[in-house]
Amino acid sequence: MVTRLYTHSIYLEHLTPPGHPERPDRLRAIERVLEDERFAALDRRQSPAGDEATILYAHPKSHVDKVRAAIPAEGLARIDADTSASPKSWDAALAAIGAASAAVDDVFSGEADNVFVAARPPGHHAEKATAMGFCLFNTAAIAARHAQRKHGAERVAIVDWDVHHGNGTQDIFWDDPSVLYCSTHQMPLYPGTGALTETGAGNIVNAPLSAGDGGEAFREAFRSRILPALDAFRPDLIIVSAGFDAHHRDPLAELNLVENDFDWATGELMERAGRFASNRLVSLLEGGYDLEGLAFSVAAHVSRLMRG
Repeated sequence: MVTRLYTHSIYLEHLTPPGHPERPDRLRAIERVLEDERFAALDRRQSPAGDEATILYAHPKSHVDKVRAAIPAEGLARIDADTSASPKSWDAALAAIGAASAAVDDVFSGEADNVFVAARPPGHHAEKATAMGFCLFNTAAIAARHAQRKHGAERVAIVDWDVHHGNGTQDIFWDDPSVLYCSTHQMPLYPGTGALTETGAGNIVNAPLSAGDGGEAFREAFRSRILPALDAFRPDLIIVSAGFDAHHRDPLAELNLVENDFDWATGELMERAGRFASNRLVSLLEGGYDLEGLAFSVAAHVSRLMRG
């Protein structure tokens, strides 16, 4: 398997208030763990700048203009109670979009079998016209639309295992059966969406978990809901919204996953990517706020991507 990694120093320049969980140290922790010799074969690339026009694949121009206007010349600007912007936040978000789009190009061209994008800010809470939950733009949604528009993908699946429900991704694809959105997440928890009854056009598959649940419940959610949905959908591409805040060490939730759970889920998705999508799988970093839990979980995830 050829596994490519995209990251960039610009992601460290997206600043948040002191004590904020979504902080540059998250990327530093990932960079350190991926320096280990077992990751020597990673095909490491610098994230390219994104094309601003691709943001319109998932968001109206009014939202793009609103975010751009919120970027401060200096200091920090509050977008909502949880979401901030600093002078380099626009550049960081655009580089995250550029990396996700390049990752899609890589797997469709055959340059890589799978790609992990270590970027910030995250994206899955960004709705069509609302930046929220640490997110400015919905990177996964833009990547899915890029696959459809540039590469003719007919069916794109987005699998989200962040501990918080990806309300933004669900909002964007609510009535679009060409995109399957599957999510495991703790419920009740921010942002309050993700019930079993939220099914969109039959393309939304939520598998909520309860506080205290661990790997057994997580794997059962995959086996009973997410994997059968993928098997029925037969995607041309799988995009993973790879948040690692369901780890038992994470301070923002109460699930009890361990690194092996992320390894297992990665393997299950790779099996479907191999069967339906010529191995095409793109993984985008979302949450994960305990630095040790995040680093070890990313290591398990990337190791499995490389191992096949």
